[in-house]
Amino acid sequence: SQTLFQSPDEGWQVYTSAQAPDGKCLCTAVIPVQGSCSRDLRSHQLRQLMEKVQNISQSMEVLDLRTYRDLQYVRNTEALMKGLDSRLKVAAESQKSLNAKSFQELKDKMTELLPLMPVLDQYKSDTRLIVHLKEEVRNLSGSLLAIQEEMGAYDYEELQQRVLMLEARLHACMQKLGCGKLTGVSNPITIRASGSRFGSWMTDTMTPSADTRVWYMDGYYKGRRVLEFRTLNDFVTGQNFVQHLLPHPWAGTGHVVFNGSLYYNKYQSNIAVKYHFRSRSVLVQRSLPGAGYNNTFPYSWGGFSDIDFMVDESGLWAVYTTNQNAGNIVLSRMDPQTLEVLRSWDTGYPKRSAGESFIICGTLYVTNSHLAGAKIYFAYYTNTSSYEYTDIPFHNQYSHISMLDYNPRERVLYTWNNGHQVIYNVTLFHVIKTSGEL
Repeated sequence: SQTLFQSPDEGWQVYTSAQAPDGKCLCTAVIPVQGSCSRDLRSHQLRQLMEKVQNISQSMEVLDLRTYRDLQYVRNTEALMKGLDSRLKVAAESQKSLNAKSFQELKDKMTELLPLMPVLDQYKSDTRLIVHLKEEVRNLSGSLLAIQEEMGAYDYEELQQRVLMLEARLHACMQKLGCGKLTGVSNPITIRASGSRFGSWMTDTMTPSADTRVWYMDGYYKGRRVLEFRTLNDFVTGQNFVQHLLPHPWAGTGHVVFNGSLYYNKYQSNIAVKYHFRSRSVLVQRSLPGAGYNNTFPYSWGGFSDIDFMVDESGLWAVYTTNQNAGNIVLSRMDPQTLEVLRSWDTGYPKRSAGESFIICGTLYVTNSHLAGAKIYFAYYTNTSSYEYTDIPFHNQYSHISMLDYNPRERVLYTWNNGHQVIYNVTLFHVIKTSGEL
């Protein structure tokens, strides 16, 4: 097998595993949260060197300013020192001239020179700093030489361009991959611990990767307050956020952000609401025909989780159930503009027995519990209207999951687990649909 990068933490990982009889390449791809360019070793070394150079430059500026200031002070005291020197010479030649008045004048002149002492002490300190800076420059020169030897004939800019081209090719390769089948879920990665036991958090599932906003909705019952954080780092630190106050309260935790809008279930109803963040207004709301609400058909943990919105690579979906379907999970494809149901599937799986569910590439995956010991137990394939029972381990670290959603843009699972905001990387089995080199 061929590994293109070291690990999911560092970058893309593509394993060639087999070739199908029709010539298609079968491969497993592990996709990281972020790309690898920012973590390039040589780039990291050069950034460290640049930081050192900046520190040295700042120290030199401070040293130059202080030296100029102190030099001016020494020059200003030059006349005073010459006058004191002549008086001391006269006193040495004729001690008789040292009366009380002239002695007091000498003492006063000496007092005026006392501030010069700390300036001279500072010069001694600056001398030590200069010695330190010389050593830093020597070390920097050695580091640059070592990097130059590693790089050999390649210019750094050329190497950087080669890395960018490789990453672009890898992204293009992933675009060629057919929709993958879930084969594994990573250990949980805890992003933050905040809020109550139940809630939801998410990023937009469709916008460009430069948009890294995070939305946070604490609680499952009659909530209206949505926090929008500028970046994931701001979310981790709890700063730089704005607040949206929804015109209608929500029910459950099955919300999703798709192309700048929040889709959620209106409290005490089976109405789906589309709220646009930029205009701070509801664009459309529509009832889901026959869908149960108010804890009629929730997941096993309850919490008014009757209606669960989700997004995959193909668009917007809703998971719910009806009396007509005898409490089994209904999966519906929805028009994100009008909220009309385009097509529905009866999966045959009882919703009250499901811990949570999420959709990847048109396949609905269902966990058998919201508590510790849960696993991904059931998969329903909309392309063939068929299902199978699965046995994919799923580490429920904090023992109570109340929200689980797949983000197709980042290819990770977002989870709210007992007051902890957690993500999971996924391993998908892919079939490359078009020919071409990796």
